[in-house]
Amino acid sequence: MASRLVQQLGAHNTAGATATALAGQIRALVLDGRLTVGERLPSERALALELRRSRSTVTRAYGLLEQDGYVSRLHGGGTRVALPHTTVSAPAADDDSAIDLSIASMDSTPGLYDATVRSLPRLAALRGTSGYSLRGLPELREAVARRFTERGVETDADEIIITSGALNAFHLVLATVGRRGERALVEQPTFPHALEALHRHGYRMLPTPVDVDGWDERHLTDTLLRERPHVAYLIPDFHNPTGATLSDAARSRIATSARHAGTHLIVDETTAELDIDRGWSPQPMAAFSPAVITVGSMSKIAWGGLRIGWIRAERSLIARLLATRPSFELGTALLEQCIAAELLQEMPALTSHVAERLRAGRAAVATGLASIGTGIPLPLTSGGLSTWLDLGAPVSTALSLAARDRGLILPPGPRFSTGGVLERRLRLPITLTPERTAEAMDRLRLAWDDVMSGASSIREEMPRSAVI
Repeated sequence: MASRLVQQLGAHNTAGATATALAGQIRALVLDGRLTVGERLPSERALALELRRSRSTVTRAYGLLEQDGYVSRLHGGGTRVALPHTTVSAPAADDDSAIDLSIASMDSTPGLYDATVRSLPRLAALRGTSGYSLRGLPELREAVARRFTERGVETDADEIIITSGALNAFHLVLATVGRRGERALVEQPTFPHALEALHRHGYRMLPTPVDVDGWDERHLTDTLLRERPHVAYLIPDFHNPTGATLSDAARSRIATSARHAGTHLIVDETTAELDIDRGWSPQPMAAFSPAVITVGSMSKIAWGGLRIGWIRAERSLIARLLATRPSFELGTALLEQCIAAELLQEMPALTSHVAERLRAGRAAVATGLASIGTGIPLPLTSGGLSTWLDLGAPVSTALSLAARDRGLILPPGPRFSTGGVLERRLRLPITLTPERTAEAMDRLRLAWDDVMSGASSIREEMPRSAVI
């Protein structure tokens, strides 16, 4: 079985790579978080065998990384991932001069301040309680349940738990139903932190492809029925990062297949309300099977700083979730819950604001792509957080590294995959203001020119090795 480093690199991407190129690819994995500080890397001999390269090439690559501070090597202790102790030219995520495109999220809704003020009497009324809220405030659970009902699946407040964001909800679900060593079906590409959560809970990944034009439904359902994974994680509405939406008919077939396979179907609806001009409204996945577990949050429709999420599930699972939750937290902050309860009374205004902001962001990205003049098309993007670009060649990691030198933090396509693929792809958020987007696209153009000025042979020769 391939080491995690080789899985992340993708052996096909390292074919023929020089020591300098190999070191650069490993550096990219460190910079965007695919390799973690302290993680042990394969020995020089083992990595040379896996990559079918000479040991001297691997030794040289590790030496370059050690020289720059990206690995540490101790006699008898192996090679481990590190970060430079000195200032490097690449901007950090907290550098005010950098534009961070690794976070696809908008600033707060204009109604957040007023909702906060209105929430204070609600919070004051809770002062006589313990302050712990394991299940969530009744009025907030009722508001979330009502929104599900409005969208097409009858829901009761007893089927809702309020959490500290959607990722927190996902971890709670995995802590409750998870089984180490089992398999998890995941979309490829998908939300990177969901992959990390599944890895942390001991799952082995079964990827199924999705692109801007949708899912390979036959592959997805065949994988469910043939492999019978323990869990499946899907983003059916404005998929992150492709922006695709699953049809109602496909939702029904997938939910049925998961039920027959005995698979826990976990649906992430964090992006479900981010509609610009899709033109139709699908039913929630839970409408097609009572066993579907749904997670959602307020982070994309209100503000990322409002750490409010939820889980919708059958009552029997809710009871198990509530029994598990005290092992790592005792509830969700009451002030945030009170604010969320106010905001959910204003969903038409919230979704209208979101659509306006995303429309402007999409237009700014389209203008920026045209200015680059490379013929990279803007795919259909009817909503969601981002647009998923086809670069025409497997240069995503190289572009990401060049972008850092231009003050732009830009995760490459493989960041959204399970094993070093998707080098032709790039996620560009449409969530920034038009002014900030224009500046980001100027920096992207410069980074693209940097890559292309020394990589014309890459565009001409490497597309054959790309994974579509």
